[in-house]
Amino acid sequence: LQNPDITITDNVLHFRAQGHGAKGDNIYEFEIEFLEPVEPKPVCRMTQRQLNITVQKKESNWWERLTKQEKRPLFLAPDFDRWLDESDAEMELKEKEEEKINKMKIESRVPKDPFKHLKKGYLIMYNLVQFLGFSWIFVNMTVRLFILGKGNCYSFYDTFHTISDMMYFCQTLALMEIMNSLIGLVRSPLIPSVVQVFGRNFVLFVILGSLEEMQSKPVVFFIFYFWSITELFRYPYYMLSCIGIEWKPLTWLRYTVWIPLYPLGGLAEAVCIVQSIPIFSETGKFSLGLPNPLNVTIQFPFVLQIYLIALFLGVFVNFRHLYKQRKQHLGPKKRKMK
Repeated sequence: LQNPDITITDNVLHFRAQGHGAKGDNIYEFEIEFLEPVEPKPVCRMTQRQLNITVQKKESNWWERLTKQEKRPLFLAPDFDRWLDESDAEMELKEKEEEKINKMKIESRVPKDPFKHLKKGYLIMYNLVQFLGFSWIFVNMTVRLFILGKGNCYSFYDTFHTISDMMYFCQTLALMEIMNSLIGLVRSPLIPSVVQVFGRNFVLFVILGSLEEMQSKPVVFFIFYFWSITELFRYPYYMLSCIGIEWKPLTWLRYTVWIPLYPLGGLAEAVCIVQSIPIFSETGKFSLGLPNPLNVTIQFPFVLQIYLIALFLGVFVNFRHLYKQRKQHLGPKKRKMK
């Protein structure tokens, strides 16, 4: 067929096309006046072998016949592969109704969470507060670096005394992420959350918070800066997810920025621990000496050396977890089979 012209006017289907048939290469046309009203826009699908025309009834009821004229046209023949009599149609309709009712029953069995909106509000506020806190840290450090720090390294050495209070607040609040995962409030796996939160808090509270000698080290600036940049994209992404909004540039940043920042942050934490070992050895702080109830001597520098190994293992665990998340959110989408 070439250039088929198919229209429905006044409940009559008009067909006209050029093709090769019983009369050779010629123009073929016909008209069908339907028994009852139909929609005026037919759906046509043409293949190499045939042309399918779908006409929708205006009202879903059973017809005695297809055409208004009682005698069926000679060129018109039923397709028995798709044939349904009245009883078959009623059976099919009944099955669809039963399927719909069963689906509603299953959905009604799922208990509704009366605290759904309260939980969503809490998660939005948590992520908003964390985003504002880390934004303050990032902006403050950036201003000090590029404005106050010109011509000297004061912005590096004074980072802890300027930023520590806000960082203490944000990292203490981050303990809620472990609780959220533990009670099932979020779908994040527990182990990566524990590794990140406890790893950061160990460096912040145990290493930096307990040693004044470490607080003026330049490495503190890099630790705080890498942490804050990562969270600038993570918390707003989660906050928008709570209200069902996905902004693609933010999604890309959330699952891409960590690739350079996470290893650099882990490296900065490792440098901080290495620099603290001689200080802990000299002061004996947190070391357990004899006599004690366990009758053993535990040197804290040795614990830090063990922790260094655990730090790199933790970086590997979280790196693998984040890579899987990135592949899930930014990887090629699988096409659904029709």
